[in-house]
Amino acid sequence: MGVDEIFWWHSIDLGDRVTAGHKSADLLEREWSNLRLPALTGCSVLDIGCWDGWFSFRAEREGAGRVVALDHYVWALDLPRQQAYWRDHRERGVTPEPYHEQPELWHPETLPGKAGFDLAHSTLNSRVVPVVGDFMTMNLDGLGAFDVVLFLGVLYHLEEPLRALRRVRQVTKSLAVIESEAVAVEGSSKPWWEFVPGAEVNADVGNWWIPTEAGLHGLCRAAGFADVETIVGPPERTERYRLVVHASL
Repeated sequence: MGVDEIFWWHSIDLGDRVTAGHKSADLLEREWSNLRLPALTGCSVLDIGCWDGWFSFRAEREGAGRVVALDHYVWALDLPRQQAYWRDHRERGVTPEPYHEQPELWHPETLPGKAGFDLAHSTLNSRVVPVVGDFMTMNLDGLGAFDVVLFLGVLYHLEEPLRALRRVRQVTKSLAVIESEAVAVEGSSKPWWEFVPGAEVNADVGNWWIPTEAGLHGLCRAAGFADVETIVGPPERTERYRLVVHASL
């Protein structure tokens, strides 16, 4: 499959061109900077829910010794059709059915959504190790533990966030970097979580639980992390934002 036939989520510099990703190259660099990662030279890094792999390849460029890119859900989707399905339902104001319940969208045997990662991986002569697996059900023993675990834009898509973070804790040697859609509740510091059973957030049926800052901190501690630090918190005068925390052992 050629570059122009792929639905790209990430804008990846392939040398002769930059892919036309939903997220621009400048935005991705800002997101990388916002993670405030430690020096990665020689470190092992796990990128959970990697999609096209921009953060995996960036970690490799930063000198990480071993990088594993893990995905399953996005890689199993026919992304051009899924995007058309999503746009149609958003424009009509209708809640879409779960994507994995649509036979025309869901192809876990052939992994059409992995085409972007594969093309970038080959073009960049990358040593990143791709692993196809559902993080919530796969045997984690085969993955091992990593110095740095990237859990970016995944948590709020999961039905069982506490179990998810306990599994993240299981594969973390030192630091987990967790980035999530978040909600600010004016006048409250309680550990709230907003339940979104439909497509209330970004017209996306794949969202479930949206934390407050205190809610994510509490969940990280309940999952077994000793220290939690907010790296990017709520800006002023906004309800929804992207929250980044460092959870360490």
